[in-house]
Amino acid sequence: MANRCQFWKEYDSVEGSISYCELAAFNRSVNPAFLEQIGCTAEKRKECLGSMELNIGMGDVPVIASPPPVVCDAPPVIAQSAVALAEKKAATHSPSLQLLALLAGAYIALGAVLCTIVTNDLPTYIGDGLSRLVGGMSFSLGLVLVIMGGAELFTGNNLMVAGFLEKKVSLKQVLNNWGWVYLFNFIGSLVIVFLFFYSGIWKANDASVALKAVNTAGAKVSLTWPEAFFRGILCNWLVCLAVWLSMAGKDAFGKIIGIMIPITAFVAAGFEHSIANMYFIPMGMLLKNQAILQPMLSAEIIQNLTWANFLWKNLLPVTLGNLVGGVVFVAAIYWSAYLRPETKVDSAQAPIGKEIGLKN
Repeated sequence: MANRCQFWKEYDSVEGSISYCELAAFNRSVNPAFLEQIGCTAEKRKECLGSMELNIGMGDVPVIASPPPVVCDAPPVIAQSAVALAEKKAATHSPSLQLLALLAGAYIALGAVLCTIVTNDLPTYIGDGLSRLVGGMSFSLGLVLVIMGGAELFTGNNLMVAGFLEKKVSLKQVLNNWGWVYLFNFIGSLVIVFLFFYSGIWKANDASVALKAVNTAGAKVSLTWPEAFFRGILCNWLVCLAVWLSMAGKDAFGKIIGIMIPITAFVAAGFEHSIANMYFIPMGMLLKNQAILQPMLSAEIIQNLTWANFLWKNLLPVTLGNLVGGVVFVAAIYWSAYLRPETKVDSAQAPIGKEIGLKN
């Protein structure tokens, strides 16, 4: 049979002439666009491979129906998304900004509530390490609600620095966003403090939930300044990575997994999150004087749980640490790696994946 296809080969064997399509003979996968490009229509393929079936006992060209779906964005694309998100956040004005920030504070506090309830007596049954792991997974609820529900969180908004470095937003816009968001995150956290207190749920399990809340708050205000600062750095490094990974995901499941893994890690490790502490410590201060807890609390914890210790010994160093962790170790480094002028060409040219006609 006469065939001028570049992939149709004829070979003289000891038994006579053998004709075959080398794409099929060597099991080379091709996509439909490439077959169309070389003129390999369905009709022609049927004729050619029919002859091949008679010659060598096989006649099937593997065809890739469509390119595999992109399940997540590559880091250079995420960096560009972070800049675009910074522009969007900078353009969010009152009262939307304040309302969304209030919601974020409340969402993080709800994650803290769940973490406290779930782990109030869990170490007794599964030990400290696994209890921390479960607590971290529970706390992840907060950032999942922030990202998936749409809200403004101070620690996550530290990534706006990528937009500032890219000269898409001004320093004034960044600081304005941070100031309002931080304030209303605090208000949202306090809303949950009072709602949870008056709900009476803290009395559950013979007030073990309340005891866990007070002990958690007491441990936080007992940290030294350097301890609180460096734990804050580590915390927001992971929190901003959680936001970063959520931007990579293409569906809800991928985004949630991207959020949960870093958040679980920071909670399990005992790092410090400024917005979460806006719930944890005021909650402890509100519960410390409850009569049911007095026999179970040390005098030191009760004395240490004050507004002064909260603001000076915890919230200030933790906030500064969070800024370093998010701004320096995520926003600035990723911008420098992927978006800085001298690296832009390299990252753009780096092949993430390419469509090819033949796959050997």
